[in-house]
Amino acid sequence: MDITLLGTGAPAGLPRPDCSCAACATALGPDARAATAVLVDGSLLLDLTPGAAFAAARAGHSLGGVRQVLLSHPHDGPAVEVPAGLPQPGRVPDGRELALLTGHRVRAVAMDAGGTGYAVTGPDGQRLLYLPPGGAPAGLGKAAESYDMLLADVVGRPDALARLRAVGSVGPTTDVLAVHLDHDVPPGAELRRRLAAAGARAVPDGTTLVVGVYEDVPDVPRRTLVLGGARSGKSVEAERRLETFPDVLYVATGGTRGGDTEWTARVAAHRERRPGSWRTTETTDLVPLLAEDGPPLLVDCLSLWLTDVMDRVGAWDDAEWAGGGEKELRERVRELASAVRATRRTVVAVSNEVGSGIVPATASGRRYRDELGRLNAAFGAECEQVLLVVAGQALVLRG
Repeated sequence: MDITLLGTGAPAGLPRPDCSCAACATALGPDARAATAVLVDGSLLLDLTPGAAFAAARAGHSLGGVRQVLLSHPHDGPAVEVPAGLPQPGRVPDGRELALLTGHRVRAVAMDAGGTGYAVTGPDGQRLLYLPPGGAPAGLGKAAESYDMLLADVVGRPDALARLRAVGSVGPTTDVLAVHLDHDVPPGAELRRRLAAAGARAVPDGTTLVVGVYEDVPDVPRRTLVLGGARSGKSVEAERRLETFPDVLYVATGGTRGGDTEWTARVAAHRERRPGSWRTTETTDLVPLLAEDGPPLLVDCLSLWLTDVMDRVGAWDDAEWAGGGEKELRERVRELASAVRATRRTVVAVSNEVGSGIVPATASGRRYRDELGRLNAAFGAECEQVLLVVAGQALVLRG
């Protein structure tokens, strides 16, 4: 089963008309996107958009062979005039299946928001799931069907991908393509980076793909270290990297601080950002968690883990530090690095990048700065990807 993406953008397209934002200003050439529309084997058109016939011609196809036009958006009719020769667009009721003379079967998938999703099975048995903008499948059960390709609003509704992964509808070989792309993420390299972290990709308008060919499916980094300064956006970046995965375990190493209202507010802000399906544990005992099998771990953060370990080994006292504290700390860091190397879990860890500014005025402050630098280097050496977040922008240092 072949598909041609006549458009991959949001309903208003990208760039949006009369929008002067940075993303729209740079959405040029292959990064410019018409409203999403998909041509399946030249016979089925999912969503009719302005200029679909011209887009098909540019891609080397004709709409003359289209036998069915289906709409996914919440509205009941196309916003454009139906080109001559095309059948009148329609919609399959939720849960119903449409059999085409071409051998394709199309089942309507109920959504949690307006619109209709379509599960398309080709004559060769390959399966494609197409979701409307801003929607996620509703009522998924453990017996949900698996798909060879997913076309979805990955940027706008990352939880849709997480739901499909949770029931096995999307697996490691599913080709996940981001469509309905809007100006929420700068196009080009930044969009590709964010999608790759979710195991997804985007392609230019006019691209033709074969459903079931998964050689281009991105490999999700299994171990990632996200570094950054205070309020740099490092925690947001770390959370974003796992928002398309279900059952994430958030490991908070800071614990609770009774009476500290500012700390309580920080913790609350983090909780509100996280998906409701994530679980949270408060611990600094990371080695056993890394040794266990289980869902992805998000560790926030290594800086507080180090503070706890330095407390335990007496690192703030010069005599205790010289009398064995330094040696014990080095051993704890080696144990953690070895656990990261051996873990089978997906791990995203956050840490502060310090030492680039004012030299601490105290010996204990300088000791902490130095040890955090060593910890970051040891942890990062075991990761497939290392990022440095500056002013909300993620710079890839490795991977």
